[in-house]
Amino acid sequence: MHLTRRSFVAGGAAAIAGVSLFDPDLALAADRTLTIALPNNPSTLDPIQISNHDAMAITNAVFENLLEIDLDGNVVPSLARAMPEISDDQTVFKFDLRDDVVFHDGSPFSAEDVKYSYEYMLDPKNKSVRRSLFAPIQEIVIESPTRIVFKMKSPYRPWFQYMTKFMGIFPKGSREKLGDNGFKTAPVGVGTGPGAFVAWKQNDYVELKRHDKYWRKGVPAWDRLVARIVPEDATRVAYLMTNQAQIISAPPPHEFERLKTVPGIATGSKVAVGGMWFLQTNTKRAPFDDVNFRKAVSCAIDRRKIAREVFYGLMDPSAVPAPTTVSYYNAEADKAVGYDPAKARDYLSRSKYAANAEFELLVPSTPYLFDQSEAAIVIQSQLAEVGIKMKITAMEMPQILSRAMAGTQVASALPLMGPSDPTFIMQICYTADQIMSKSSGWTSAALDDAIKESYKYQDPAHLDPLFQKMQAILAEDCPNVWLGFVGVANAWRAEIKDFVPNTGLTIWTRDVKMS
Repeated sequence: MHLTRRSFVAGGAAAIAGVSLFDPDLALAADRTLTIALPNNPSTLDPIQISNHDAMAITNAVFENLLEIDLDGNVVPSLARAMPEISDDQTVFKFDLRDDVVFHDGSPFSAEDVKYSYEYMLDPKNKSVRRSLFAPIQEIVIESPTRIVFKMKSPYRPWFQYMTKFMGIFPKGSREKLGDNGFKTAPVGVGTGPGAFVAWKQNDYVELKRHDKYWRKGVPAWDRLVARIVPEDATRVAYLMTNQAQIISAPPPHEFERLKTVPGIATGSKVAVGGMWFLQTNTKRAPFDDVNFRKAVSCAIDRRKIAREVFYGLMDPSAVPAPTTVSYYNAEADKAVGYDPAKARDYLSRSKYAANAEFELLVPSTPYLFDQSEAAIVIQSQLAEVGIKMKITAMEMPQILSRAMAGTQVASALPLMGPSDPTFIMQICYTADQIMSKSSGWTSAALDDAIKESYKYQDPAHLDPLFQKMQAILAEDCPNVWLGFVGVANAWRAEIKDFVPNTGLTIWTRDVKMS
């Protein structure tokens, strides 16, 4: 499907036509039901296989881990009583576990469940998509039912940040009992989180119920959580306005501006330090096998204009994989590949594709984190001004991700929402044997060394220069075209209390109150 500006805009305007917003299957009496609306359907509910950011709003209500990321981006204890004891060489981590936690099936949580969960995920035969993120774990030792030790092959700072998003604790023996397909489609009884799985109606909704023996007292305040799958922007907004959803994810930017002034509706946004938006270009395929062509594309894009006129400020424009607001942002590297039409034309003239400068860009046909359709049209226009023709092809997000992971795409407009540690996206895209390694087809020994060196440190004095060095290495070869960092936006009914946008998840429901 090849799209023009008119068809993109018309599609959004017509999205609500003919859609019934009422589902009798979910109409209940006066119970405390919290309904959220997400743009994308989960492909799995298995925490060790999860790749869709929207689905994490569901799985992180079901599964928990030793540590989690709070709403301010800090690593804090969860199933662990406190932050771990760490050896001087940063390779041994000792966790004291809570003794008041039970799974949804009523069985008690202990160190055996932690060891079982991690070892199952780390076993290559189980093909966890996130296994590589935890590969530095060498050994897991149980010292008592409430004390467990992780021994690392080498220092590995970021793994705390990966726990909540990419891993969950499940009961010992549950994989053999429930099976991988059970974890994928109906994870009944196997989590410790505030929501216990009830039902999943494909392409429609996922339903959870309150975990009555949840270890955090007084939460959740809801009896039932329903995550409705609503791909159309206009329909999600309609759900909110008619109170058939109390919280919605990814309102379109122009609607977000309008909703700020609507009585009874609250809005909020945060720039996600780990939410990078970029053109994921494949350096193994023409025309992006030419560094001059890659730099021509990068220098042709006016990111600030897109942030201002398309996203209404819901994006921090950056030509390097770092937000402009952080201490380690490398302004010099940004300038090297940032907007400069004269440089873009010069790079293009030096590329081997100067006479036939064109490529296809895959763009999600339904919003993933935010709607990229309007921005794609603007990028298409900006590239045309320097002599580059870009064809836009709309495709479902799972298909785009599959092609990217297989390395079969030429270029795709891809937002990735990871933890706030800046090495995460660099690691998964530009180091060998990671989930997105084939998407760029590019590696660098110098980048690998800098990433590995950063794992030894926790303090900005050591880390900031290393992060800046990584940006300089990437800007020099420009394996991808970085556009900026996503502004996570939500809108919710005024009767919803204690809800704030979360830079780590689309929607965090655990602490929400309903008046």
